[in-house]
Amino acid sequence: MPHRPILLGVVGDSASGKTTLSAGIADILGRDRVSVICVDDYHKYNRLQRREMQITPLHPECNHIDIMEQHLRALAEGEPILKPVYNHRTGDFDAPEYFKPRRFVIVEGLLAFHSPRLRDAFHVKVFLDPPEELRRRWKVSRDCAKRGYRREEVLAELEKREEDSAAYIRPQKRWADIVVRFFQPERAADDEHLDVRITLRPTLPQPDLNGLATREGHAVDALRIAVGRDHGQLAEFVEIDGAVTSDQAVTIEEALWAQQPELLQLRAGAAGRFVEGQDEHCSRPLALAQLFIAYHLLLVRLAKDQLRREMEARQAEMLSP
Repeated sequence: MPHRPILLGVVGDSASGKTTLSAGIADILGRDRVSVICVDDYHKYNRLQRREMQITPLHPECNHIDIMEQHLRALAEGEPILKPVYNHRTGDFDAPEYFKPRRFVIVEGLLAFHSPRLRDAFHVKVFLDPPEELRRRWKVSRDCAKRGYRREEVLAELEKREEDSAAYIRPQKRWADIVVRFFQPERAADDEHLDVRITLRPTLPQPDLNGLATREGHAVDALRIAVGRDHGQLAEFVEIDGAVTSDQAVTIEEALWAQQPELLQLRAGAAGRFVEGQDEHCSRPLALAQLFIAYHLLLVRLAKDQLRREMEARQAEMLSP
């Protein structure tokens, strides 16, 4: 149905950047048109119970996967849900929240691609795949600053979770339409200037940027495109240099929107912001990765809106004397 929301799934291990990526996509699409839900709230057990049972929140048996499936189906139909709320600071559950889907719904979490019924709910599926060294640094920084942990506690928890991470989280990468990997370049760089590698799989109609990568101009040095095998299928690999300049980023962005100029009227805002400690930063590689994903969501939205207009025109034709 054309009036149903567009669902984006963003999956990755703890502190892989899901919330940061989702926030920028919501800015591009327009905050008033986006609902964001974290399915890590669907834990079965609180922190004390998990400790007693010696189970991690990454294990499917520690989560209400069946309720998650029901709720995603309801959201895909445009229906509201009563969503559970897990409090990461207290390690316990707060009162559930009334959650109503808007035109776009961003679903982020550890296990959102775990089952076929979960995966089938999404129009676009993204997996975040930073190198483990970088993810661990991000997790220590986040959990100490925002969740009240000590560094030693975070490192110990990472070791406990490694087996389940390898068994249940990382294998979900195979189901993604787009894989995003931020990584340190060979030169020294801060988080504003990480390189990014975007794997575009043939499960979605991908934009053609080969003309941009091969033409003469300053954008060439900031963008590298290759075609290769990924999980046995041909895929396109787009690498954006972390030192990309503002002018280069604009050139790449313009080339992306030129694929579907009508999408520009659906775009609402800018992207690339992230918070480190108490300070807000802006990353051009992050902004461009968010734009690639928003492009696909807007493409689906455009197709649905066109279908709705065609249906309305046919109905009006049938009702006319």
